[in-house]
Parts: sequence; C-alpha cells; structure tokens
Amino acid sequence: MALIAFLRCTSGKRSLLAGVAVWRSLRFYGSVTNIQHRRITFPLGSRIFLPFHLSSFSYKANRPASDADLVRVIDAEIKCAEECDDHDRVEEIAEGFPFQIQDEKGMNTITLRRNYHGEDIEVLVSMPSIVTGEDPENIRRVGGNDEDNRDKLTQSSIPLTINVSKHKGHGLEFCCTAYPDELIIDSMSFREIHESSEEMLAYEGPDFSDLDENLQKAFYKYLELRGISAMTTNFLHEYMINKDSSEYLFWLKNLKKFIENC
Repeated sequence: MALIAFLRCTSGKRSLLAGVAVWRSLRFYGSVTNIQHRRITFPLGSRIFLPFHLSSFSYKANRPASDADLVRVIDAEIKCAEECDDHDRVEEIAEGFPFQIQDEKGMNTITLRRNYHGEDIEVLVSMPSIVTGEDPENIRRVGGNDEDNRDKLTQSSIPLTINVSKHKGHGLEFCCTAYPDELIIDSMSFREIHESSEEMLAYEGPDFSDLDENLQKAFYKYLELRGISAMTTNFLHEYMINKDSSEYLFWLKNLKKFIENC
C-alpha cells in the first residue's frame, strides 16, 4: 500500500498502473536472471521508482567458472607458501651490523644506510637469484676457467648497488654481485650524484676489470672498511631469501583478492 500511495503522489494514474505492473513482474520473476532478460516498457513521460536499482546486480552472478578454478589454484599455492618456514621468519641482526635497514612491504628491494666518517653510504639490495651456469656472461664475470669460480654459477647471489657520496657532490657507485661468502665488483663509476643530461655523458672511468690488479684489490678493501664484508653479505642472503618468500605470499593474497572482487 505504501508503494501504491507513493506512486500515486508522484506520477498519477498512468504511472500507478505501470508501477503496479512492474511490481507484479518483479514478484513473479523474482530471480536476478529473469529480471535481467525481461524487457519492461513504460508510458512516455512516466516516472517509475523501483524498489531497487537494476544496476546493482552483482557481477558475481555472471563470473566465468574459470575464475573459481583460478582462485582454487591460488588457494593451494597460498597453503603451500604458508607451510614454508621462510615466509614469517625474521632474520636476527647480528650485533655490530653497521647499517640501518629500510624494508617496505610489497617492494622487491631493501635499502641499507650508514654514515662513515662524513660519507653517506647507501646500498640497494635486490632479490636473490639462482644462476644456471649456462649464461656466457655469468661465466665471464666469475671466471669460468677456474673450478672454484665455476661453483659460483649455481650459487645464490644478490645484486647490490653501493653509493658512497660526500656532501651531495661527487660519488662512487659500485654495481656488485654478492655471494654468501664473497663480493664481486662488476662495475664502478665516479660521477655526480645528481646528474644533468650533459654530466651523464661525462667520462666515468674504465671497466673495473681493466683496472690494475692492485687497484682492484684496494677497492675491495675500501668497501670492506665501509661495512660491505662477508658478515654483511651472509646476513643479506638469509634476509633476502626470507623476504622473497614473504613477498610471494603477500603477492598471492593480493592476487586472490583482486580475482574475487573484480
């Protein structure tokens, strides 16, 4: 009765009759599917107020069955990831670790920072990777002719980008590969910290491998004194392996949420 009174006040007799017809249709065709496929016409100029919005029908009713299959597979993968000991393990920071760690959830890198005798040192640490030994570039970098070096081709490694700067002026940048017990400098450049387009073309030095052997050794010692030691690389390996597991689980859960809510 309340609906009929409302329609009478707003649209007059013609709208009332149309509204009653719609209401009866809705009662008879009570399911979402029937309403969606039933065509309803109204007299020209009539204003009809329905008890709900047709646009509010949930997309879930038309969701492909493949979506449910995908969610089931993701659930299985989440369960498997949660059974892994690494995803929630917090690596204990050794006493005397010289860096502050900046680790943001959802990022595939962490940043280490410290000040050393007026120098600002920043280390960007990326996710670990396993090399297969089939890449010629990996063989060249670690020295594939040496049996000990060939063992590194199947070891876990993490990329490091180390920046050493003074008073926001010039700085050294080292691109390195860290193995559990060893650091390899892949390249080194000396440049402005904030480069302009012209400064990006400036000469930054020769390839690190072309430097005199004694000079190369001196730079390894230079980094060690600034905290890039075997202790640091060992810790970073364990830390990044745990982060990789944790981020994968976080990614799976976000992926599931997206599939379910789309």
